[in-house]
Amino acid sequence: MNLKFNNINLLRIMKKYMVLCAGLCVALAFSSCKSSESAYKKAYEKAKAQETQTAAQGPISTETPVVTPLETTPATQTTMVDNVDNATVRTEDVTVVSGAGLQNYSVVVGSFSLKANAEGLQNTLKNAGYDAQIAYNSARNMYRVVASTFADKSSAVQSRNQFRAGNYPDAWLLFKK
Repeated sequence: MNLKFNNINLLRIMKKYMVLCAGLCVALAFSSCKSSESAYKKAYEKAKAQETQTAAQGPISTETPVVTPLETTPATQTTMVDNVDNATVRTEDVTVVSGAGLQNYSVVVGSFSLKANAEGLQNTLKNAGYDAQIAYNSARNMYRVVASTFADKSSAVQSRNQFRAGNYPDAWLLFKK
């Protein structure tokens, strides 16, 4: 019986210590966490103090430099530079599928993997009064729709620029091999 009594007392003491330790842990947890509200309040007060300090100093005068534009052009106006030497030209080995034949420089306004799509654009260009042709690039398996073709590069560049200013902003120059 004495042994039973000791075990019960021991359990009571252990229970008390466990409750005491748990309470101590809870107290430490709550006391170690500081409210972040005070940090926000300090930052707010510091900003207010700086604001009142700058207001007390008076307005700061900074002169903005005046910049005059050299030339103004409306956004709808496009300036084209006819620099023939710097014009990009692609060189491809093409064969004429539909049309009279290509000269050295051609203006390509469309490229399609399907011949039917190329024929559609060719018909649109012919209805608009252009002598459009279709050339096939077998290396790339693409049908090129040629809107105009020229013997010299400068005429081709002028024609390309006209197409770019119109309905074909992606027009490019082709040099036939």
